[in-house]
Amino acid sequence: MKAIIKFFKHTYQNVLQSIAFYPVLISLLYVIGAITSLQADGSKLVAQLKDEIPYLFIQDYETVRAMLSTFIGGIISLTVFSFSMVMVVLGQASSDFSPRLLPSLISNKRHQIILGIYIGTLLYCTLILLSLGAYGSDSSGLGFSAMLGAMMAVLCMGLFIYFINSISRAIQIHNIIDEIHERCDSFLKRKLNERDSYKVALQFIDTDEWKSIVTDKTGYFRGFDQDLMSGSFKENDNQIEIIPYLNQHIWKGDVALRVKNDISDDEQNNLLFCMNISSDRHEDDKGIGGMIKLMEIAVKAMSPGINDPGTAIDAVIKLGSLLAKFLRFPHMVSTTFNQGKLILIDKNTPAEELMRILVQPIRLYSKHDSTVLYELIMALQFMCRAPGISNDNRKAVVKELDALRSDIENTIENDVDRARILALFEEK
Repeated sequence: MKAIIKFFKHTYQNVLQSIAFYPVLISLLYVIGAITSLQADGSKLVAQLKDEIPYLFIQDYETVRAMLSTFIGGIISLTVFSFSMVMVVLGQASSDFSPRLLPSLISNKRHQIILGIYIGTLLYCTLILLSLGAYGSDSSGLGFSAMLGAMMAVLCMGLFIYFINSISRAIQIHNIIDEIHERCDSFLKRKLNERDSYKVALQFIDTDEWKSIVTDKTGYFRGFDQDLMSGSFKENDNQIEIIPYLNQHIWKGDVALRVKNDISDDEQNNLLFCMNISSDRHEDDKGIGGMIKLMEIAVKAMSPGINDPGTAIDAVIKLGSLLAKFLRFPHMVSTTFNQGKLILIDKNTPAEELMRILVQPIRLYSKHDSTVLYELIMALQFMCRAPGISNDNRKAVVKELDALRSDIENTIENDVDRARILALFEEK
């Protein structure tokens, strides 16, 4: 049963990220709507409406057939053009910014809904046209369905204008950076609130003598699903330490868990089953996933082929504010179950690891650009001044500042630029 739940959870996430999810769902609704409208054409209510407002109901067979044929051809053109624009946008985002941005652009619900309405209207008009052929030229009872088809076609034209505007805004890099920042900021705020409500912060716990459990998979650690733990295990008096932090890559055979008390082989397998290990590093923006995307945007912007310091500066500023929040997390947190009998200990990404993954690549790629270095120094100094950060995390940021100062002294050749940037270190 637990395996089925895990399968459905994984499938649900994949379906939501698919570009075909909303189009398929909306198309099915339109098919149901077409069948319903055909049934409603013969009702007394529709007959009464035809008598009161006859100018909205088309009774001529040839007119309805020509109108629906025109709608079908036009909507096919709109759909093909819209899909082509999506592919162009995805290709441009992948080449100019980062291929890691594609999942978030593909899963844009607004674009999926618009494409779904296009395809749904196309199916609706096709079914009504087929019904005309079935009833023949003697039929005059499809005026209501034809009127709805005309209204849907007008809606598609309005949505096409909105789609052009939306897709042109979606590809603008400052909008992409802002959306990533908002998603990550919301995630961090939610985690900080969770920590304040029911989790206990820990700085150190000695688990060297605990029993180690090695993983049977290679990939990126995406989380530990507590709901998949067996009910009997939750009632045991035990403590579990999750070794990898979120988004950390682990190899098959690495120690993934430690438990204080001995457990059976079935319970050990159940704990490993609760671990979500994915081959995709950028499956979502949880943990530092979104910040990694910002780092890659900044690095790509500083590549010789792009050479866009403005984009790199924007990404560095957003990354600095997110890191200042992330550094407020303690090294470890514990969650209790069954009135404190079972304790689950998981780790946050260490500050030194954050500097290595997120700041170091920007420092190396932009060490010849004084404008980006200026903003990077300001961002790191902002982290040092931010409240709620432990001394160990603050020392890691200071260490990165020292490395940045060393790079500046060795790579910035202009004396004036070098002196102007180094003066920032004296002001901190």
